[in-house]
Amino acid sequence: MKNNFWLLKSEPDAWSWENQVKEGPSMWDGVRNYQARNNLMKMKKGDMCFFYHSVKEKSIVGIVEVVREFYPDPTDKTGKFVVVDVKAKKKLANPVTLEQIKKEKKLKDIALIKQSRLSVMPVNKIEWNKILHISLTL
Repeated sequence: MKNNFWLLKSEPDAWSWENQVKEGPSMWDGVRNYQARNNLMKMKKGDMCFFYHSVKEKSIVGIVEVVREFYPDPTDKTGKFVVVDVKAKKKLANPVTLEQIKKEKKLKDIALIKQSRLSVMPVNKIEWNKILHISLTL
């Protein structure tokens, strides 16, 4: 079975990489966009996700693993949205900024650029590997 790759955005003031590491496995809640919800519903246990600090930092800072597949978001009163549980796997050697991603030809079609407001998005294997490579070569 092949694992898929994703990118999860969080505002560091609301939920940072440090929060994720400290809390251990935790819900990825608060998603209120249908496309992002559909992406959460496609996630499988063992899938890897980049952890992206949005707003001021605009950089990928770490990797989390999906440890529980989707279930109803307890913070959603409408019952339409879902969460997955993720746990921190590792901090990137060096954060990879949105600016660095935009400069890389192999990443020109990444959802982070094409659908910049989406908070949960797929990342293909080539994009995943390229971002890891950039992190190691900074």
